[in-house]
Amino acid sequence: MSVNVVLDLQVKPENRDELINTLEAILPDTRAYQGCQNIKVTSNQDEPNNIVILEKWDNRSDHESYMNWRAERGDLEKLGALLSEPPAVRYLDPISV
Repeated sequence: MSVNVVLDLQVKPENRDELINTLEAILPDTRAYQGCQNIKVTSNQDEPNNIVILEKWDNRSDHESYMNWRAERGDLEKLGALLSEPPAVRYLDPISV
């Protein structure tokens, strides 16, 4: 069963454009990573420095493998420097109702 992943980012106001440009550069690799079905970058209408990434993966282990790969490359550290607080990651199971 697929898993939805929500990555909630609070970006420092002065780094918003840099974060968006960085995401634009790295997301092709994300979309090509094993298990990634879909990824969308959104901005909170009420708080523009809150960037929320909505992802769908084949399973949680694929996403965790991807995050480990990003960490090994140093990408997570670089992205973290642009944020005002640590990112929040949530794994959500779809419910058929």
